[in-house]
Amino acid sequence: MTTAQNIRARDLGIPLEGNPGTYNAITDVEGVKVGHTTIISGEGKLVVGEGPVRTGVTAILPKGKVYDPVFAGWYSLNGNGEMTGTTWVEESGFLEGPLAITNTHSVGVVRDAIIEWEYKNEIFQSLPDAPGLFWALPVVAETYDGGLNDINGFHVKKEHVFTALNGAKGGMVPEGNVGGGTGMICHRFKGGIGTASRILDEEKGGHAIGVLVQANYGSRSSLTIAGVPVGKEIVNLLPTMDFLPADRDQGSIIVVVATDAPLLPHQLKRLARRVPIGLSRLGGYGGNGSGDIFIAFSTANPDAANREVPQSVTFIPNDQMSDLFLAVAQATEEAIINAMIAAETMTGINGNKVYRLPHDRLKEILKKYNRLEDK
Repeated sequence: MTTAQNIRARDLGIPLEGNPGTYNAITDVEGVKVGHTTIISGEGKLVVGEGPVRTGVTAILPKGKVYDPVFAGWYSLNGNGEMTGTTWVEESGFLEGPLAITNTHSVGVVRDAIIEWEYKNEIFQSLPDAPGLFWALPVVAETYDGGLNDINGFHVKKEHVFTALNGAKGGMVPEGNVGGGTGMICHRFKGGIGTASRILDEEKGGHAIGVLVQANYGSRSSLTIAGVPVGKEIVNLLPTMDFLPADRDQGSIIVVVATDAPLLPHQLKRLARRVPIGLSRLGGYGGNGSGDIFIAFSTANPDAANREVPQSVTFIPNDQMSDLFLAVAQATEEAIINAMIAAETMTGINGNKVYRLPHDRLKEILKKYNRLEDK
């Protein structure tokens, strides 16, 4: 049954291409788990350190709560943002543990908390010449929620990170105003966390591709859904804020791509470089003020990071990657729409208010352009 809490793009009749997995989520890649901690408290005038608070953290565990680094690659379309640990991902070719997404000013505490969590849970591999010792460079990314959240109050604590990591699970993934996406804005509507997946046909390998986004970018005028200029049709319902910058692409989006296809690090970087194709379908263009940073990993080739013995790995030839590229673009597009569909209107600091994308009006506009599927 579909409820107000789990309505998604396809439930509204938005025409989308490609074959989704069981959950239409990043968790359709076997072994991937997602956890959120959502922090919402207070209302009214901003008092730094007290609130109102509209923030959180989202954790993605590539292989659950075990140490088995995965091949990975990352890419930045526009670098006005942060994703820690990426220099080592680039150098080593591995993502060595969980990754997380939060607000801009909480990256440090989330990074440190992941290290502590890994140590306390013994989710690491000791250095061969120093048993019991380890070092970690966690991947933590951010988008800015200071329009709704007391971002300088530093309300994300290590306990919130532990909760997200310990609560990570497979199956359906909550979307919209949850986790790191709690206070985010997308195309001047309420944004947040969204996810989607694609399953390739068996003759094309049968591989799963999952995408999770934290969407906090975009101008209203450029918003396009299913080829329809939705942003030009809905010119009201703009955020009511004590400051409202010019209507341009800014604010940031983080995208995590997972797959079970056996790929090498440079091939995963190629997947990450296809994320902007899905982003552009919605009107994103990587504006100067936007941090558009993407990472892709593969759960194939277990134990590839074994430090003791030479390894043999498998990988798909480059000539067979085009269907994966298309799947990334399709799943990215749908994940962003799902984030906006799931998000609810939110009021934050100083009464700042951001409206949800209105479902009924969206359907009317799509119908006007003959782009609404019967449901």
